[in-house]
Amino acid sequence: MGWSGLWSPGFNPQQTLKGPCGYVHRLSLKRENNQKMSNVKSIDDVIINVARIIIDELMIEDVTPQTFDPEMDLVDEVGIDSMDLATVALVIQDEYGIRIDEDDYPKLTNVRLIAEYINNKL
Repeated sequence: MGWSGLWSPGFNPQQTLKGPCGYVHRLSLKRENNQKMSNVKSIDDVIINVARIIIDELMIEDVTPQTFDPEMDLVDEVGIDSMDLATVALVIQDEYGIRIDEDDYPKLTNVRLIAEYINNKL
């Protein structure tokens, strides 16, 4: 049975499906849905969401996503180290269904650059 037999009127994209080769494709379906949802967000929405992720993951206090300066250097001004950046990158990859190459980490120095990177990947 090919893919056409899997799509029915009551199809739920969150269910686990087996493709023609028997591989489970739930993650890829979820990722496609995340990408479609993420594509409709403005850069300002992505900036706020990236700031929220950084604040939550690094447990930064006394700042909100709305008051987080998107131009602030994450290493020099916030004190994020390479492990923190890797953690944030993993959460962003899951949230947006994108892949962030480790070679690109040095380019991601502030929230605005990260948001632009995400939009370019979508």
